[in-house]
Amino acid sequence: SKPGTIFTMLRDTGGIKPHERKRAVAHLTLSEREEIRAGLSAKMSIRAIATALNRSPSTISREVQRNRGRRYYKAVDANNRANRMAKRPKPCLLDQNLLLRNLVLEKLEMKWSPEQISGWLRRTKPRQKTLRISPETIYKTLYFRSREALHHLNIQHLRRSHSLRHGRRHTRKGERGTINIVNGTPIHERSRNIDNRRSLGHWEGDLVSGTKNSHIATLVDRKSRYTIILRLRGKDSVSVNQALTDKFLSLPSELRKSLTWDRGMELARHLEFTVSTGVKVYFCDPQSPWQRGTNENTNGLIR
Repeated sequence: SKPGTIFTMLRDTGGIKPHERKRAVAHLTLSEREEIRAGLSAKMSIRAIATALNRSPSTISREVQRNRGRRYYKAVDANNRANRMAKRPKPCLLDQNLLLRNLVLEKLEMKWSPEQISGWLRRTKPRQKTLRISPETIYKTLYFRSREALHHLNIQHLRRSHSLRHGRRHTRKGERGTINIVNGTPIHERSRNIDNRRSLGHWEGDLVSGTKNSHIATLVDRKSRYTIILRLRGKDSVSVNQALTDKFLSLPSELRKSLTWDRGMELARHLEFTVSTGVKVYFCDPQSPWQRGTNENTNGLIR
């Protein structure tokens, strides 16, 4: 059946005309897609089409690429696809992809966190787009009984309990900060020598909070997996900086080369730490604990 014909309506709605969808202003309309098709036929550039529609060039570029490219782009097909993708509820990803489900289950049984699984798949299988999954999809598949791809009893493989996530704009008072690290060096600037675990002295660290307002810092050497646990007086930046400085200064110079940390504000005084110890500090991307997977796994065992 061809999109835009009576056959499509019979297939999708049983012949009953559906209610007209009210799309957000940010979404492209059918008339805009017709303009895109006309512009492509006239061999206009993506930027010229975007200017004519008062849209971002990246918006037009993504629209064309996800709908068979410049040569085969069709406005009706693209609009129907957008409507299908917007339907709720969406089918469970792990129900549809058996290979992905088996990979996720295998790593869960190894006590990997959903964040680590998601990051590992992106890093090790960059060209296999069908093997991409967000941490939140894994959590929802575990916690929602209506999703049977991962049995809810697999929750026991999580290293710690996990409440359902909120939207990106949701905030909670008192949460550990994940921004405003001044002059922090991103993890992407680490050398290959550090990434490949070729030498000792490159550490991953994190803050772990326990019961009764107790806190520790964990340090794991990337090559040897040697672990150091530091008891902290508090989780504030002064307490953490002092404990880390004292510990690193007690190590031989060849064992204090770099430290990779998440974006928690407990290491806001990282420049003072580097000046005192000579240890370069690298910060992970927000919400990316898999970037220091050795330390994250160790924290799970400690908990």
